[in-house]
Amino acid sequence: MLRPASAYRALELDVPGAWLGVLGASFAVVPLVLAVPSGHAVDRLGERRVALAGSALLVAAGLGFVLLAGSVVGLVLASMLLGTAHLCAVVAQQALVANRTPADRYDAAFGYYTFAASLGQALGPGLIVLFGGDRTIPDTRAIFLGATVVALPLLVVALFLRPSGQHRRAAGGSGAGGLGDLVRRPGLVRALTVSCVVLAAVDITLVYLPALGAERGIAAGSIGALLGVRAVASMASRLLLGRLVAALGRRFVLVGTVVLSAVGLALLLPPLPFAVLLVVVAVAGLGLGAGQPLTMSFLAEVAPPGLRGRAMSLRLTGNRLGQVLIPSAAGALAAGTGAAGVLGCTAAGLAGAAVAATRLHRPADPNP
Repeated sequence: MLRPASAYRALELDVPGAWLGVLGASFAVVPLVLAVPSGHAVDRLGERRVALAGSALLVAAGLGFVLLAGSVVGLVLASMLLGTAHLCAVVAQQALVANRTPADRYDAAFGYYTFAASLGQALGPGLIVLFGGDRTIPDTRAIFLGATVVALPLLVVALFLRPSGQHRRAAGGSGAGGLGDLVRRPGLVRALTVSCVVLAAVDITLVYLPALGAERGIAAGSIGALLGVRAVASMASRLLLGRLVAALGRRFVLVGTVVLSAVGLALLLPPLPFAVLLVVVAVAGLGLGAGQPLTMSFLAEVAPPGLRGRAMSLRLTGNRLGQVLIPSAAGALAAGTGAAGVLGCTAAGLAGAAVAATRLHRPADPNP
């Protein structure tokens, strides 16, 4: 709710286009700096404390938008606070899933977790209409207040989270090493790379499918339907992930879904009837949905107890870098090749990620 509402408020303030870019980037800047320290805090203090801090910061960010959104500087500050809140909450949540789930249930657990995140992202636009009305520029102050109220129950939920107890083990020095030891664990860098490329591909489709539609004269409503089909397909793959991995194996499913997403995006290059486009985008969505939870599962198995918070924070750092750098490179490429060229290059990047995923192996002992 808060991120698109902040963009609407910026439009209300008639901010220059460059400041819109700053506003978008401000959400990711602080997490880039604090991601690894937040993971360290999870490993040392426990998941509940950091989740509670993230929940409190989320409420504070909502209030920040209410009080400071009269200027673009205030919007940027509130957006930075929101990014910090999101970072703390997500790192704690992912570490809690990793620490409290048996290794043979990682894929199903992370599939359900990411499905819930996707469901929240799907509900957000509806809540914007509920609080802000259906005008072209909604009532942003009402949305900011509504988001603050919606965030309050998260504080209560965080209070009742049961920590895994792995932070006590880390504090005692058992099972945990340094960040350098974590990075050197077999497969960790490859898993981070695959996660980064897949998430960047999701962001690129959100931007360049509408651009492709504009280039080919496809109505905005039809592009909205395509994006909706992609999102639903991704949610379906996450919901069924545990069963797929149980039947086929995690590495096979990861490689297969990344290849599927690459093929789906590559098929967007030639002009296609709309009915075929729906099928192609659904194929791409099925593949893109599985990449994030599967790489979380690999990281949870590679990292020992006491380092899983840092492992998840490294993943978020890589994802944020990918979200900043890869779409920026795509934008430069689009100037010469158009949206189809960007999607084609993204498909090639996903193919490379699939090759990297073929060398991911489950450790002999998931809890060394």
